[in-house]
Amino acid sequence: MVIAAIEAESTTASTTGARRPRRAPARRRRWVFFFVLPSFLLLLLFFVLPFVLNIPFAFSDWTSYSNTIGFGGLDNFDLLLSGGELQSAILVTFVYAIIAMTIQNLVAIALALTLKDTNRGNSIFRSILFIPVLISPLAAGYVWRAIVAPQGPLNDAIGVIVPGFDFAWLGHPGFALVTVAFIDAWKWSGLATLVYIAGLNSIPVSLLEAAALDGAGPVKRFFRVQLPLLAPSFTFNIATTLIGALSAFDIIASTTSGGPGSSTTTLNVALQNEFKAGFLGSASSIGLTVSVLVVLLAVPLVGWLRRREVTG
Repeated sequence: MVIAAIEAESTTASTTGARRPRRAPARRRRWVFFFVLPSFLLLLLFFVLPFVLNIPFAFSDWTSYSNTIGFGGLDNFDLLLSGGELQSAILVTFVYAIIAMTIQNLVAIALALTLKDTNRGNSIFRSILFIPVLISPLAAGYVWRAIVAPQGPLNDAIGVIVPGFDFAWLGHPGFALVTVAFIDAWKWSGLATLVYIAGLNSIPVSLLEAAALDGAGPVKRFFRVQLPLLAPSFTFNIATTLIGALSAFDIIASTTSGGPGSSTTTLNVALQNEFKAGFLGSASSIGLTVSVLVVLLAVPLVGWLRRREVTG
């Protein structure tokens, strides 16, 4: 059948694309090094160096109430674990990341399928969808805090259908985390949509036409032809959305500040709370925890997704 041939061709293309390219001439490699060097230095200066310098403080008894900084070992982690703050923040962070990643990618793939054709109307809608990406996360949080307020326009709109509807979206412990995760997905779904559109438009039209001639409908063509060939786009979007959500802070800080209670207190919000309380060593230990979790999740996830690109 044509569908089987298409799947075999996509697998062969993925495997062929995974082959190692021929080595570039030595002169070209030297030029590439000079172009990459500024980015590498910036990464080293603003990310790697602060991370390395922060590690000793995570094991110190550094506070704003003492003039000395001593070695505390694992005391910071023991204190956070015994109080339950670290476990709660890790759980909230994971739930927040999964919700934001799921909503963002489902919405983005749906929008990409709708707007994949290049015409004037779709180009306008693509530009509109990308506007939230350009907005500051803090500004987006403040705007949405006003929208979902009990007397905000969201409740007013629902009140047209359900008279007297009044709900505190950010004040309910069960809905606050979902609401801020939705705001995060809204903020970044435009970027994910453009990535999926590029992936869809890179699929040869002949494969879709052959599948249609074989009797495959739109749903079957998507799952049997388009979805496997979108593997590189999925790798990029899933990895970036999940890692970005694990490091989320701005939107939560501008909407709930970690409340109500600790229902939206992610690791970065807990870090801020410890820092404001003057427990700088504990804040550093939470920062180290965030970095370790991101690395432990990102490396296996990206590796697994990359293997799926070849064998999927």
